[in-house]
Amino acid sequence: MSKLLTIWNYIRHHKYMITVLIFMVVIGFLDENSLIRRVKHRSEISALNSEIEKYRKQYEEDTEKLKELTTNPEALEKIAREKYLMKKPDEDIFVFEE
Repeated sequence: MSKLLTIWNYIRHHKYMITVLIFMVVIGFLDENSLIRRVKHRSEISALNSEIEKYRKQYEEDTEKLKELTTNPEALEKIAREKYLMKKPDEDIFVFEE
């Protein structure tokens, strides 16, 4: 009985500290919006934002290439020759593989 009484006195004496500690554990680890999950979500958001920026740059580059292809017939001919191995009727094509 004496042990139970000392535990009860300790809890009664430090009730605010115990309440704050329980609150911090719930908010920090157990809650649906815990601090650990917030950190994970922030890192995921950061990764997604960098991916968005990468695709935005790629879109801008592709838009520039498309604009050049529609306005410059020499660029269109260059792409046709290099990528699709097209040639004029009097030319021969040699392909070197590395």
